[in-house]
Amino acid sequence: MALSQSLTTQQFDRSIELEQEGSILTLWLNRPESRNAMSLNMVKAIQQVFKTIQDDISIRAVILRGKDGHFCAGGDIKDMAQLRGEATSVGSNQPYVDFNRQFGHMLEQVDQAPQTVVAVLEGAVLGGGFGLACVSDIAISLADAKFGLPETGLGVIPAQIAPFVVKRIGLTQARRLALLGARFEGHTALKVGVVHEVVENEKALEVLLIETLQQIKRTAPQASRVTKALLHRTLNEALTPLLDDAAQQFANAVGGEEGIEGTMAFIQKRHPNWFDA
Repeated sequence: MALSQSLTTQQFDRSIELEQEGSILTLWLNRPESRNAMSLNMVKAIQQVFKTIQDDISIRAVILRGKDGHFCAGGDIKDMAQLRGEATSVGSNQPYVDFNRQFGHMLEQVDQAPQTVVAVLEGAVLGGGFGLACVSDIAISLADAKFGLPETGLGVIPAQIAPFVVKRIGLTQARRLALLGARFEGHTALKVGVVHEVVENEKALEVLLIETLQQIKRTAPQASRVTKALLHRTLNEALTPLLDDAAQQFANAVGGEEGIEGTMAFIQKRHPNWFDA
């Protein structure tokens, strides 16, 4: 199916590939020769997509997945080598700083995106790929996917990833995984809270993805956006004023177009008009 109008006006780097079916946009990480390791071009392309669709109500969910059986093997070592040359030429570590922080900005964008973000995890889910999984709203995985934070074993640190990992799985588990640099598979990722569901084979993964998308399509688009933003606010704002504002948002929703339609659909035993079959 053709991309929505907001996306067709843009040109994106070949390190990603976009597909759209109705209200669902799939963003493929497309560097299979490197197990979809993240180059700076890929990071910028992902940012470009999420900036473009920020206000596009027609896109309800974004699926993140990798080409050829791998999600993402982390940062691109070739980029690191190039940065070393740049740092030497300018006599400063600033090229490393800029590159690393760009990745963090991308994680923030995906984390705060108003759409529901679904990560489909196969093969390598390492380093930066692990961080990207941790900013998804829903993560589903093959049992034999390989997870890990290998940075300390390479003499570097998970600088931009760390806050998102802690938010996802808590400080105790994050300390253990980051400081050991251990590799683990899907069922362990489920146990520690990185992913929400694990299946044993690719066919089951596709079935689970379809079921997940059907559930997303049953939710009201604007209510989902407001709910996601509200959930994020619970981590940073004082409780009483947050609840006061949430009560106002609830009142707006109940009396709004979606609230009225949802109530009538329930009474009439039909799908609401936002249901995208």
